[in-house]
Amino acid sequence: MPSYNAMELMICCAARTLEDRRTLAVGTGVPCAAAMLAQRIHAPNLTIVFESGSVAPQLLTMPISVGDSRTLYHAAMATSMCDIMEFSQRGLIDYTFLGGAQIDVYGNLNSTQIGSDHARPRVRLPGSGGANDLASFCRRILVVTNHDKRRFVERVDFLTTPGYLTGPGAREAAGLPRDTGPYRVITDLAVMGYHPQTKRMQLLTLHPDVTMQRVRDHTGFAIDAVADVGQTPAPTEDELRLLREEVDPLRYLIGR
Repeated sequence: MPSYNAMELMICCAARTLEDRRTLAVGTGVPCAAAMLAQRIHAPNLTIVFESGSVAPQLLTMPISVGDSRTLYHAAMATSMCDIMEFSQRGLIDYTFLGGAQIDVYGNLNSTQIGSDHARPRVRLPGSGGANDLASFCRRILVVTNHDKRRFVERVDFLTTPGYLTGPGAREAAGLPRDTGPYRVITDLAVMGYHPQTKRMQLLTLHPDVTMQRVRDHTGFAIDAVADVGQTPAPTEDELRLLREEVDPLRYLIGR
């Protein structure tokens, strides 16, 4: 079995979640690497859009920002952020990768502040950007993050980006479209999904050499598991070759 690091495993896991002939809104970093890898492995017709306005570019090399000219190479359209957000509102975006400083049991994200006092938070964070818009309307929300108790909390200090809000039916009650919401959380320890009825986060697979107790020790809320928790498949030789030689040859991400 080829050797790999935690970042390589997370990118491979993220790439595997993406289906062919779907639309994906991404930023740079891990989401972009996962999209590029998916296109090279099993989803050649995955349509990538960047919030800066690029639609369906050919990503030959890793862009370093959403405004990088490489996000426009052979793109089908070079438009605006307003149009990308409109695509989302019209239900044209299937997947989006989002992140934040905190995520709670229902997949709500906080990228605004740490601490409950909005006027005087312990830490002021950059805010939503387009995350709230995308999470409100995209079909499936994906999160890739490190796994620790500071991030995985029972309740976020500030609700920046909606997950399943307070539980079953809450998104719909807030006026958000049906059949949208959090889908997968991929960390350096495991892959999580959400219970179809309770909408609470639940463990799907453990990464190699990771125990259920270790996941619980690094999670700030009681996390359930599916009945048949499996082991996350390790990256294949082909996945690692493409990731190292074509997607991230300068090791911007996998060198961390």
